[in-house]
Amino acid sequence: MPLTNAQYDQIMHEYEERRALHRQELEERQRYVYENVPGYKDLEDQTATASVTFGKRLLSGERLDRSALRQELAELARQKLLLLTEAGFSSDYLDMGYTCQDCKDTGYVGNEKCHCFKQKIIETLYDKSNLKMLTKTANFKLMSDKYYQGEDLKRFHGAVNAAEDFINNFNSDYQNLFIYGTVGTGKSFLSTCIANELLKKGHSVIYFSSTGLFELLAENSFDYRNKQELRSIYDDLYGCELLIIDDLGTERTNSFVASELFSCLNERDIRKKATIITTNLSLEELQMTYSDRIFSRVTSNYKLLKLSGQDIRKIKKIARKESEDFQ
Repeated sequence: MPLTNAQYDQIMHEYEERRALHRQELEERQRYVYENVPGYKDLEDQTATASVTFGKRLLSGERLDRSALRQELAELARQKLLLLTEAGFSSDYLDMGYTCQDCKDTGYVGNEKCHCFKQKIIETLYDKSNLKMLTKTANFKLMSDKYYQGEDLKRFHGAVNAAEDFINNFNSDYQNLFIYGTVGTGKSFLSTCIANELLKKGHSVIYFSSTGLFELLAENSFDYRNKQELRSIYDDLYGCELLIIDDLGTERTNSFVASELFSCLNERDIRKKATIITTNLSLEELQMTYSDRIFSRVTSNYKLLKLSGQDIRKIKKIARKESEDFQ
């Protein structure tokens, strides 16, 4: 599913806006320093004058030693840094800021698309997945064990530890997670927390509800005019660094779904690309619902994390209702 020209232009426009914002912020910091650090602006002017004067002399035909200019500029830079730090500012206070340090907010590293650009493509093409919105409210700091007790609590802590291990070793250790259990026990929330952390680290993540994924594949599989688009979808599904399939089992299961699911899991396993699946199905129901080879692939290639306990969504809903009634 390639970007349209309009989509590409929109992404590049966002990068332009980022750079403009950071330039504005830098200019504001510069003005503040000029007004509050005596002598700093004079050193800035001396730096500019030295470079311009040297250039003019070169153009006039003089033979000059460039090392002398470098030494002069280095000394001026040293004096500026000294003034800045003595005034209580950090040494990088007047450095240009970037949202992405790798591409300097251009979208490219050399001739290659930056990881942040690739993720923007994913977000643009699969905006229905709502991953960007989900990750705004899902992070490990908001995760609480107060809804779990006894064996449920042990399972929760085990799942969180496994999730943190998955994140910390993502670059070096190929893992897949199968998070299953009863309704409302935090499976989707945990998977989104993982996605959030990996996005921060610059990894490409595609998130789909199971229903949304198979509907997308069906729409493009049964229309011969969409062959190129379907190939592009497969490239993204098979090639992204992390694929999350949420709520497996909520889709209308048939031979097409079973075939596509196995192909996806198998291809990603061949490429050693991590996958997270969440489901309300038990392992027995998984085997009954899908083929034996899918069951075998999951139980042999995925770390199985079970969450159980009360329906947290229901508890929170009741608490909100009681709070509203009290007010």
